[in-house]
Amino acid sequence: MANPQYVTLVITHTLRPNQQQAYEQWLQRIVPIAEQFEGHLGANVIRPVDGGDTYTILIRFDNLDNLYRWTHSPERKALMEEVADLLAGEDRLDIQMGSQFWFTPAQKGVRRPAQWKQFLITLAVIFPSTLLVPWFWRQLLPQLRGTLPGHLLNDATVVALVVYLWMPLLTRVLAGWLKR
Repeated sequence: MANPQYVTLVITHTLRPNQQQAYEQWLQRIVPIAEQFEGHLGANVIRPVDGGDTYTILIRFDNLDNLYRWTHSPERKALMEEVADLLAGEDRLDIQMGSQFWFTPAQKGVRRPAQWKQFLITLAVIFPSTLLVPWFWRQLLPQLRGTLPGHLLNDATVVALVVYLWMPLLTRVLAGWLKR
């Protein structure tokens, strides 16, 4: 039976010198191929900062079985053989259940952000979302106010915004502050 909790494949690639352009072209091919696999929920690419050479790719699937099918597919294996010459080492894979990937360091030896920083960013995302989303749905569907379907719609919208939009965006924008 498939795991009902979504999973994120965190892939870390460190490039050889002067390989960014070729790697970016490779990314433009692999991401659409991954999207065709059952259970694919989205992908984010975190590009190097400050002249770095490490890319982090987050690929989300609805369950571990579908993620496994992608990671062991002939398509991914062929694409990994293509990119091997661009990489300074092997690709590093890490599987994170649920939302744990938000604060997972991209490189070995890099500490997780302080818990108080994780708290502040999570609060900065959750607080306005839980205020604005119910207001939005009340304006659009007032008949659902106070009902179980209304609560489900609010909660699903907040979770989707947090997981797919706000947390990836904020952790990328505030990466320097988080790492200090």
